[in-house]
Amino acid sequence: QVQLVESGGGLVQAGGSLSLSCAASGRPFTSYDMGWFRQAPEKERDFVAAIRWSGRTTYYDDSVKGRFTISRDNAKNTVYLQMNSLKPEDTAVYYCAARRAGAPITAVRYDYWGQGTQVTVSS
Repeated sequence: QVQLVESGGGLVQAGGSLSLSCAASGRPFTSYDMGWFRQAPEKERDFVAAIRWSGRTTYYDDSVKGRFTISRDNAKNTVYLQMNSLKPEDTAVYYCAARRAGAPITAVRYDYWGQGTQVTVSS
């Protein structure tokens, strides 16, 4: 079992930046690939970004490529999502997720989820 707790959400103007963090506890953090997803009101949960257990490989949805950066600090059991050039359409609840390492980086199935943190971008 892995427990995930997100933080760092908030309200920001369009064009601004926010940084999300997700602290993991439980199993060894390096056993898991990590991902970020988001869910806007009345929409399905969508993939945003993923990172391998080693941190050496990342993958992004086209909608955030070039604006968002996923990273991890295995010594701190934490994964981050740096969000720049934010747009109103980025408004959503952002979820951190984990899965055992080994699946393709493009796979969107994850086994463990955080409770989510709200990001609101005003125009």
